[in-house]
Amino acid sequence: MENTLPDRQTELLKDGQLSPVLTFQEPRSLSLSIRASALVFEDPSSRRLLDHVERIAPSDATVLIIGETGTGKELIARHIHALSHRRNGPFGALNCASLTESLIESELFGHEKGAFTGAVGAKEGWFETAHGGTLFLDEVGDLPLGLQAKLLRVLQEREVVRVGARRATPIDVRVIAATNVNLEEAVEAGRFRADLYYRFNVANVRLIPLRERAGDILPLACHFLNIYGKRLGYTEAMLTPEAEQILLDYDWPGNIRELENAIHRALLVCPGDQLRAGDFKLSGLKTHTPTPSISTSSLENALKVLCERSPPKLFELIEKTVIRTAYDYCEQNQVQTARLLDISRNLLRHRLAVYGMLPGDKPPEPDRPVPARQHGYVPPAAELGCCD
Repeated sequence: MENTLPDRQTELLKDGQLSPVLTFQEPRSLSLSIRASALVFEDPSSRRLLDHVERIAPSDATVLIIGETGTGKELIARHIHALSHRRNGPFGALNCASLTESLIESELFGHEKGAFTGAVGAKEGWFETAHGGTLFLDEVGDLPLGLQAKLLRVLQEREVVRVGARRATPIDVRVIAATNVNLEEAVEAGRFRADLYYRFNVANVRLIPLRERAGDILPLACHFLNIYGKRLGYTEAMLTPEAEQILLDYDWPGNIRELENAIHRALLVCPGDQLRAGDFKLSGLKTHTPTPSISTSSLENALKVLCERSPPKLFELIEKTVIRTAYDYCEQNQVQTARLLDISRNLLRHRLAVYGMLPGDKPPEPDRPVPARQHGYVPPAAELGCCD
């Protein structure tokens, strides 16, 4: 559990201007970045975002941060913590997508000795260790439905029950949740509880992708040039005008994290102290062609034929066919299949297991009913042991 606060400073950037810069305080290694490690607020939209964040930060409200991967969600969460009355308390950060469904409940809520095989001792969960501080839950859109109900109860009752325990433990934690998926669509599809979404969405922060705030691109590049240039022994690393134009024309699908890694790689291969356009190996340039619309008429016709025939378990038949087709198309790669279907990997694995599509699985019995919640039905809170 950390209580390291982000470094909020004003830094001299391009054209001699001063811009607010938000960075992590911990020492930076020379490995490629796995998260956005800096935010610059030069673009007008970024300055409005910073004003909004600093207005909501002093309150104790739950915050939902929405943004693409690499836009700096954890930096914003740490900045909110730093500006709150909890700044001297612990800050915990947990990526919900990095844990399996069987482990995440124990990680969040803790467990008692002997609660399950391997539980050789009692262990506090993230909520308990963040007591008096802030808990940042990243990728909450990947939480299984069953755990969503338990998490909702924790947020409502302000207490946790460890796995294997009978008594609740009071907690005082501010929760900041983050996601890179559209939770409203997930609610409509039955993949995310509406009541939990509203509980998270008390205060909302939407991070703008880097391609939509071009005014931040060159200041960020200048910041990373300064950081990595000093580490690699450059007296003064600079961008040529052609290199600047390349950076401005690129779409940055990986956002700030991709820009940082691009600057780092370019410095590693650059023969001098000026980064040229050819030193950047980017995947492609920004295109302005509209996304072609997909006609659904043939799909609708096929569904109408099925409805006329009225086969048994029609929804199950359609869902199973869609999942099997996508899974085969992605050559049984679960990550790619989940991305293609725009669902979480946990949900995909659950569906694959239900339909016997995982390696070594046996197909389900012909008459075996599929539980209602697997069709996207979210039971009332009372059925899940949750109080509204």
